[in-house]
Amino acid sequence: MIPALVLTAGLATRLRPLSFVRAKAALPVAGEPLARRILRTLRAAGVTDAVLNVHHRPETLTRRIGDGADIGMRVRYSWEMPVLGSAGGPRHALPLLGEPTFLIVNGDTLTDVDISAVIATHRRHRALVTMAVIPNAEPDKYGGVAVDGDGIVTGFVRRGSPQASYHFIGVQVAEAEAFGGLPDNVPHESTGALYPVLMTTRRDAIRAHVCTAEFMDIGTPADYLKTALLLATRDGGSLEPGARSRIHPSAHMEESILWDDVEVGEGAFLRQCVVTDGVRVPGDTSWTGVTIRRAEGELAAGERRVDDLAIASL
Repeated sequence: MIPALVLTAGLATRLRPLSFVRAKAALPVAGEPLARRILRTLRAAGVTDAVLNVHHRPETLTRRIGDGADIGMRVRYSWEMPVLGSAGGPRHALPLLGEPTFLIVNGDTLTDVDISAVIATHRRHRALVTMAVIPNAEPDKYGGVAVDGDGIVTGFVRRGSPQASYHFIGVQVAEAEAFGGLPDNVPHESTGALYPVLMTTRRDAIRAHVCTAEFMDIGTPADYLKTALLLATRDGGSLEPGARSRIHPSAHMEESILWDDVEVGEGAFLRQCVVTDGVRVPGDTSWTGVTIRRAEGELAAGERRVDDLAIASL
């Protein structure tokens, strides 16, 4: 099986304020870091060698993933300074990947796409890049991929456009040569820059693997809570508090996520909240539909300071 590059280096600005505390791929999703869930899915598909690119809050991810031995994989890290983008990141990771063909998997989405089927489509058509896509049911929320009748990607559609499109679900198969012409350590984007250039040099350079796979987003705090709750209730995941967290017996929680080292005081009430690492929720307080973190450093847009906590609506 080909190796995989999992893109986990982004700044996750849409996920703020949660991404002030952890890298997006380190967020716990139904009791397990997001990146670990992705890696387990890849391992089930036969992938045994993975590279994670890292930049923002890397320590929050590396200490939770390690070398991958516990899930039967070899995991290594491609360090980026500055963050190199969706094309610059793969270019920088080429020496670690060490193979002419590899998977690129977004580190902020979950999908049950058939990995082997995407690889088969890629090899059958000998494309430079093959993108797994589904019909774009939410064009006002997501930009799209334009695909012709032959399955060739012809362009990319802006969010809100009336043009029919498909939604990219975060899994690609790529040839190293697609990125090899880029200078190393220089930021570069794929759909916004590299892929359109490749399409001008070869009509069928970028292919689509059209499928009906499930797609779950972790793009915003609200998306994150929705996905975590879905997995916890549907797939037997966990909404148990994180490591070393303590909840007073008189406190009450509904549909809330507690990260590590959280303390919930006597009589506190939490409903549909995300409480991040190290927070002390004061006793006899009530919170609904908010993120709660320690007020350290800058506040995100929409956050307000309440004593030593930073609070933002989901």
